[in-house]
Amino acid sequence: MVSHQQPEDSHRRRGLGRREFIKGVTAFGGLALLSSFLPGCAPGSDIVPGETPQTTAPPPNTPYLAVARGESPKLIVQTALKALGGIERFVKPGNDVIIKPNICTAYHSYEYAATTNPEVVAALVELCLGAGARRVRVMDRAFGGLARVAYTRSGIGPAVSAAGGETEIMTEMKYREVEIPQGRDIKKWTVYGDVLDADVLINVPIAKDHSLARLTLGMKNLLGVIHNRNLFHINLDQRIADLSTVVRPSLTVVDAVRILVDHGPSSGSLDDVRLTNTVIASHDIVAADAYAATLFGLTGADIPATRIGAEMGLGTLDLSSVKVEEISV
Repeated sequence: MVSHQQPEDSHRRRGLGRREFIKGVTAFGGLALLSSFLPGCAPGSDIVPGETPQTTAPPPNTPYLAVARGESPKLIVQTALKALGGIERFVKPGNDVIIKPNICTAYHSYEYAATTNPEVVAALVELCLGAGARRVRVMDRAFGGLARVAYTRSGIGPAVSAAGGETEIMTEMKYREVEIPQGRDIKKWTVYGDVLDADVLINVPIAKDHSLARLTLGMKNLLGVIHNRNLFHINLDQRIADLSTVVRPSLTVVDAVRILVDHGPSSGSLDDVRLTNTVIASHDIVAADAYAATLFGLTGADIPATRIGAEMGLGTLDLSSVKVEEISV
């Protein structure tokens, strides 16, 4: 496939870090500041297609998106990241890293494919620490505020601790109202501040069915960092895309080791689970979601939030236009 190259992020060339970039965009309305840092992004326009404000473009001959398959979740995570140029492409020595898996429910273990596979999360923690990250925290907002139980029941809490990372309960005091200047339906929302302030945000959804959003993938997984999630479900697909203009992961790693093909987002029946032993990784959240949709016999265009995200310039929907590397291990 043809490699789709992106321009190098100009804010990196000027020495502006991810935290300062996001703070500047959200604090000052975003559009004028964004236009001064991203080439081709004029005031009033949507984000430049393919641009991500916290990572550089893929190095020459590096895949835009990597897909690894195999029986070991840890190995396929390592393989996918190696294909992308290594975790060092995203994580630098001294970085404060947040990993955001799906730990939405306290009722099931990960075998039911409602929460992210703990081996996938632990592998990412180890890679980040190996790259010299100063701190690696893992967090999500569970249904009913049962985060502590969910962290344990999902297996993610123990796995993260064993890998040397930390799990954090998302406390009320750390949420703050954030401007969403490019939002089409919402112009502000309350977001967990540390997610915006971290040097690196790694988004690790599990691929699963969802009764309202069609599928829960990378963009939908970001709802775990906001307040008033129930209110967010009005015009859900557009609001997911709006949120994705300000909460922008450096890396999305889709856990498709087990996928939930029906009765999502939590099911509770192993009959709804399919073993696919797959991990999908990219700096481009739209491309990662578009590929993940194919595991359900769908395309990215079939997922409303993914399609809208592409229309708003958040990433690449057409996978035939980018270099995709598929590896079996």
